[in-house]
Amino acid sequence: MRLLHTADWHVGKTLKGHSRLEEQEQVLREIVGIARRLEVDAVLIAGDLYDTAAPSAQAQQLVVRTLMALAGTGAEVIAIAGNHDHAQTLDAYRPLANAAGITLVGSVRTADKGGLVEFTARSSGERGTVAVLPFLSQRYAVRAAELMTNTPAQNTSAYDQQLRDILGSLTSGFADDAVNLVMAHLTVLNGTFGGGERAAQSIFEYAVPAAIFPIDAHYVALGHLHRRQQIAAQCPVHYSGSPLAVDFGEQDNTPVVTLVEAAPGTPASVTDIPITAGRRLRTLRGTVAELSELGETVGDDFLRVWVKEPARAGLREEVTALLPNALEVRIDPEFAAPVESSRPSGGGAERSPIDLFKEYLGTRSVADQRVEELFRRLHERVTESGSG
Repeated sequence: MRLLHTADWHVGKTLKGHSRLEEQEQVLREIVGIARRLEVDAVLIAGDLYDTAAPSAQAQQLVVRTLMALAGTGAEVIAIAGNHDHAQTLDAYRPLANAAGITLVGSVRTADKGGLVEFTARSSGERGTVAVLPFLSQRYAVRAAELMTNTPAQNTSAYDQQLRDILGSLTSGFADDAVNLVMAHLTVLNGTFGGGERAAQSIFEYAVPAAIFPIDAHYVALGHLHRRQQIAAQCPVHYSGSPLAVDFGEQDNTPVVTLVEAAPGTPASVTDIPITAGRRLRTLRGTVAELSELGETVGDDFLRVWVKEPARAGLREEVTALLPNALEVRIDPEFAAPVESSRPSGGGAERSPIDLFKEYLGTRSVADQRVEELFRRLHERVTESGSG
C-alpha cells in the first residue's frame, strides 16, 4: 500500500505580522495534488494542523477544504491533534468528519474507542492499522501533585512510562497480516529541531526515546519537529517536517511530504517528495549599499535583514525601500551598541532631559541630530502642555 505522511501545517501562522494564508493554501493544494497523482491509499497528518488553539474562520475553512479534498482523492484521511491544536474541538467534529471519510483524533483514546484506526487499501486490498497518539501534555500524563513534588528527572521518567503504556496498549492489536503503523505528535530524543517549534512543549521533559515504538511497526509517522529526518530506531521512525517554513529559523529546511510504500512482512520504503509552493525565507547581511546589490537576487523571498551599519534614524525605511519583502530589519550584532548595565554617571539630576537623552544615544551608538531634535520638540510640547 501507498501512504502519504505530512504534519505541522500550522495553518493561520503569521510571520512578523504578515499573513501567509495564501501561501498555506498553495502548499496544501500541492499536497492534495500529490495524493491524487500518486493514488495513495491513506494520508497520515501527524498533528499541528493549525498554529493556534483558536484558529480564525479562514484558517478553519482552509483546513476543512483540504481534508475533504484529500478524502475526495479516494484515500483514507487520518489526522491527529498536535500541541498547537485544540484537541477537544477536533473531537467535537469527529462525527461530521467520519461522514466525510475523514478520521480526526484529538485526544488519546483506547484502541476500542478510536485509538486504533483500521482501513483497507484500495490499491491492494491489504489491511492497515494505525495506532494514533495525539500530543499528550505532561500535566495530563503525570498527576499535578507529582509534578509539584517530583524532580524533573522523575517527571520525565513518568511521562516516558505513560507513553510506553499507551503505545503498548494500542499496538497490542497489531496483526501479522496487516501493515502496522504508528502516528504520534511528540519529541523523540536525538531529534533535530527545525527552528520554529514551541520550546515549552519540546524540551527535555517532553522527549522520549525511540525505543518506545514497537519493533513490529512497519512505519512510525511523527509530527512536532519541523525538520525532515529519520530517527535511529528498531523500526522506521520518521518526521516529515513542516511543508512550509514557519519562521526564519527554518529557512534552511527542505519542505517535503513523505511517500511510504509497505506491505505485510515487507520493510517500508520511503521517498521524499519536494514541496515547491510557498515563498522561501532568507537572511541577508550587509551595508545598505551591499543590500541594494543583493536585492536583485532574492526574487519574492521573505527576508530577515541584518544591517552592518550603526543605527540611525530612517535606516529601516531605507532598507525596506530597497527590499520591500523585508519583514524584519535589525542591526548586525557587530555594529550594535553594547548594553550598559549601569546608569550614566555625572549627576543626572542636574542635567536636562535633553542632555540625558543625548548621552543615552551615545551609549547606543546612535549619532543622529534628527533624533535629538525630535526628542527636543516632543519634550517641549509635553512640558508646555503640562504647564498650561
